[in-house]
Amino acid sequence: MKRLPKFLKPYFWEIDFKRLDADKYPRYVIERILDYGDESALRWLGKNFTLSEIRKVVCQTRALSMRSVYFWVAVLGVDKKKVRCLSKDFQKIYRAIWPY
Repeated sequence: MKRLPKFLKPYFWEIDFKRLDADKYPRYVIERILDYGDESALRWLGKNFTLSEIRKVVCQTRALSMRSVYFWVAVLGVDKKKVRCLSKDFQKIYRAIWPY
C-alpha cells in the first residue's frame, strides 16, 4: 500500500485519507492533484507517476475542470483529439446537463 504524504491531505477532503492507496487508485490521485494541486503537490506527482500515466489520465478523465484540461493539454503536449472530455459528443452531454 502506497500512502500519500500528509501535505496532500487537503486535496482529498471527502475520504478517509489514511486509507487512500495511491497504487490502488492512481487515476483518482492524479486527477485530484492535477485539478487542485499546488507546486509541491505537482512535484510529488511527477516523482511518483510517469509522464505517460499522467497523460493517459488527462486523455481519459471526465473529473477535471475544463480549465484544468486545457491547461494540462497544453503543458503536457497532449493531442486534443485524444482527450475524451474535449470530444464533441461529451460536450453535447456536458452542456445538456449544465448549460452554463
